[in-house]
This record gives sequence, C-alpha cells and structure tokens, in this order.
Amino acid sequence: MNETSTVLLIGLLAIATWHDVRSHRIPNALILTGWISGVLLSAGLNGMTGIASAIAGGIIGLAALLPFYLIRTLGAGDVKLMAVVGVFLGPGGVLMAILGTFLAGGIMALVMAIRMGTASRLLQNVKLMLFGVAVKISAGQAPIINDPPVSVGKLPYAAAISVGTLGYLIWQHTG
Repeated sequence: MNETSTVLLIGLLAIATWHDVRSHRIPNALILTGWISGVLLSAGLNGMTGIASAIAGGIIGLAALLPFYLIRTLGAGDVKLMAVVGVFLGPGGVLMAILGTFLAGGIMALVMAIRMGTASRLLQNVKLMLFGVAVKISAGQAPIINDPPVSVGKLPYAAAISVGTLGYLIWQHTG
C-alpha cells in the first residue's frame, strides 16, 4: 500500500466515522467511492494482481462482519465499511485490521458502559446473546437474535473500524 492509498483510506475512515457519530449511518456513496478508489489504486499499483487482491480483501472484510449484521448486532454500513478497508489492505492486511477492530470495539464498548454505569447490564446482554445464539445453532437454526436485549447504548462502530485499522497501519509502518 502506498502513501496515496493510505491517505485516502484514512480520509474515508474519518468521514465514515463522522457520519456514523452524527447519524448512526454511513452513506452508500462513501462506500462506493471507497470501493472504486481502492480497486483503481490497486490496479494502478499492481495490475490484475492488485485487482484480485483488492477484491479478495473486500470479500474477506465483508464476510468477517456479515454474521454480526445477520444477528443484528452491527449495521450494514459497518459491514460495507470493513469491506472497503479490505479493498485497500488486501487479504492479509484486512485480517489484521479486523483483529484490531474487534479489540478497539470491545474496549470502546466497555469504556462507554462503565461511563454510563451500565457495565453489568452490558455483560449480561453479551451472556444472553451468546447463549441464545448457541441454543439456536445447536437446534439447527440460523443464529439470528430476534428479540435483542435492551441496549445499553449505541456505539458508532465506524469509530472502532477506524481505530482498529489505524492501529494496524501504525503497527505495519513501525514494525
């Protein structure tokens, strides 16, 4: 990934986070811009191999967060944003960004719950959701959470995706 790609990805993540914090939505136009830009930059840098890497990274990013959308714990914009990250980082990089995102999201959710005084409720919700998903899977059903527990707050997950991705980029640059 070159400097132009890095700057563009960081800019897209900043705009997505701003939108998500303000309205709990990530515009499809921003997602489409990210996909097209990432594929074109990858093509310019590495030809057909770059295109293949961008598409594979996008699919991995999408597939990693799709189950969370299906069980209704993440929005579609968050899933599509991680796919954009994958387009820019390729298959190997997006896996590390996903790991960073999950870590950042967990820490952010816990800090938010502690600040709001709802940490015990958050942990109870996680327990209930995991138990419900396990029961549905063991019964051969799709692990969809039809009646989610009462929310302890909404976390704009684009912020977690941004922090996790930036953490990976910094680690990659300094490592």
